[in-house]
Amino acid sequence: MHCDPAYSVGQEQHFDEAVRTSLCADTKTGSILRKNASASTLLGSFPKTIEVDIMGVCFSSPGFEVTDADTALHRRAEKELKAAKAKMATQVKVLLLGSGDSGKSTVLKQMRLIHKIPFSPQEIESYRQLTFDNLTGGLRCILDAMEDMDLKVSEKNIEYIDVIDSARYLRDGEPFPMEYFKPLKALWHDPGIHTAWQRGNEAALPENLDYFFSDLERLFDPQYQPTDQDIIQCRVRTTGIKETVFCLRDHELTMVDVGGQKSERRKWIHCFQDVTSILFLASLSGYDQCLVEDKDANQMQDAMTIWDSICHSQWFKRTSIILFLNKNDLFEKKIPHSDIKTFFPDFDGDVGDVRAGRDYFKRRFSKLATKARRHREREHNDGD
Repeated sequence: MHCDPAYSVGQEQHFDEAVRTSLCADTKTGSILRKNASASTLLGSFPKTIEVDIMGVCFSSPGFEVTDADTALHRRAEKELKAAKAKMATQVKVLLLGSGDSGKSTVLKQMRLIHKIPFSPQEIESYRQLTFDNLTGGLRCILDAMEDMDLKVSEKNIEYIDVIDSARYLRDGEPFPMEYFKPLKALWHDPGIHTAWQRGNEAALPENLDYFFSDLERLFDPQYQPTDQDIIQCRVRTTGIKETVFCLRDHELTMVDVGGQKSERRKWIHCFQDVTSILFLASLSGYDQCLVEDKDANQMQDAMTIWDSICHSQWFKRTSIILFLNKNDLFEKKIPHSDIKTFFPDFDGDVGDVRAGRDYFKRRFSKLATKARRHREREHNDGD
């Protein structure tokens, strides 16, 4: 329908009088409202009309009979909309955010165990294969880091390096190949590897290696199946979007974990502006660790930078943000021999004071939230 702009403005006209100007031409149907046509001539063929007065110009359009079927359809639509609205009122969507290695995927796995959502046989098999990959891949990470640390593997264990470098992925149902048992065990106990592992914060080495290497005999059992703790300890980088749904009393909780490089976050973060809450994870043990993707950056500083940007984000002005200080167990282990003051000079607590260290990082995050005019933050760590 094309309306000539020359006739779009004028004084008030009514269809009970002669229409003195052409109002509109429908080029598709060929029907033309011509000059000097009376309203009764134009509208006489319609049983009912609806008149709408817009900006002083009155238009008429044909009316339609409302059938019983139309009424039934309308009522059904209203009922479905009401049900959908009621369901939405019980749905909670939580977006997981945090810096690298903050434990977002681990929280999802722990939630599944808490709420008794079993892992499927396919998932268990995937974690079994991933355990072997964590062993070989983690050891390769240490070997790579040793070059930057100017450390070497002892002469008697050099022959095992090629074995680890050539490690492959397991096939479905394939036990851990026994030819890897001796090389893995020998290298893990190598003095050079041990020194590099103690300096793991300099290279963002996988934190689960100590757990798996302390139990190699069990893992290499031909009948080995991952335990719940094995599954929690498994590490794999999240790619894409992963949603997990939990039923909590009368509510449906959907937790969303989004993978990808931090440099890309600004391109997709607005897609989640409708979430109920953001669960922001920060690794307490990351205070002395670098990032996997940037050896010159500090994990905790990176977490604070992301936290600050989320608190100030235009997309989440009305979204509650929950701070979760994670990996308290690892924090307690390392703090006696890794002084917080070395990485955060304004820390005034004693070396090894776990509570003082934890409270310090709480205050740092809280100050950033207050700057963004977020005065109510919920802080949690898994040690209290």
